[in-house]
Amino acid sequence: MTEPFDGQSVIRGMQACIFADPTDMDPADLALGALLHILRARGYHFVTPTPATHRLVIGRPDRTEARKLEDALGWSLPFRDGLLDREVMDLLETAGALRDAGAGLRRSAFRVSSLKGELFVHSAFPTDDQDAVFFGPDSYRFANLITAELRATPPKADARIVDMGTGAGVGAIVAHKISPTARLFMTDINPSALRLARVNADAAAVPAQFVEGDGLADIGDPIDLIFANPPYIIDPEKRAYRDGGALHGGAVALDMARQALDRLASGGRLILYTGTAIVDGVDILGNALVDLAEAKGCALSYRELDPDVFGDELANDAYRDVDRIAVVGAVFRR
Repeated sequence: MTEPFDGQSVIRGMQACIFADPTDMDPADLALGALLHILRARGYHFVTPTPATHRLVIGRPDRTEARKLEDALGWSLPFRDGLLDREVMDLLETAGALRDAGAGLRRSAFRVSSLKGELFVHSAFPTDDQDAVFFGPDSYRFANLITAELRATPPKADARIVDMGTGAGVGAIVAHKISPTARLFMTDINPSALRLARVNADAAAVPAQFVEGDGLADIGDPIDLIFANPPYIIDPEKRAYRDGGALHGGAVALDMARQALDRLASGGRLILYTGTAIVDGVDILGNALVDLAEAKGCALSYRELDPDVFGDELANDAYRDVDRIAVVGAVFRR
């Protein structure tokens, strides 16, 4: 006979078995971690699309209300009491994740997405808040870039690896699968991102240190490997997770690359995934990165990973002279 579910028992079990220092974890964060474990055990799977695709799908007449778990925790559709079972509802409630959607409906404040065998909790759609934690197609391409680079040239066993601007924690968690003995650091200026990165890392049994800030000052030398997936879209609302600043959205990536190269150990690498505006056939950011590599005495491998993304942005006045937005992978070697 199946035992009744006890959400608090699950959380206590995770405290004892997973978290290195459970007394340091908020009950809401423990509940989110427990939710990830339950969803994994149930075979939950959801691939997060672009915001434009997400908007189109949930705009269909038959997608106004959740009909299954993935609708509620993937597509961010509102749901009625009774759709989600007691164990999931208890954990969402403990996590403070339930929102009133009106008309007797509720909505989750978080989404859960699948990537390379792990589950990641991140902000619900739409990601409009200033402290939103974004996850989408860029996360999958970023993970693939890291996987390819680390498999081609594995880090040394005791490497110090920094996931700079970690967001939901994709870079560090993917790196751990390939280099499990490396020492991992996850940084972000957004405390909400660090919170969810820690939940995701703990649920994936990935040990890491978490550093709030926009630089590397609080991380000691040597740094052998740095990942960065900075924002690259011009955002009129200046949301930190989205706005790439000047250079048609490339300024944040260029600044992060400069900071990273100043701290790389001899033989170290920076793996930069970002977007670049192509203006009259010219790659603005790409040219700036070539100049930076030369100035810092680094070798640079640079390639387009996707020639055309976020095409809908070109309708905005800030992109009136832009041909296309490409996503690129830049690997610097000192």
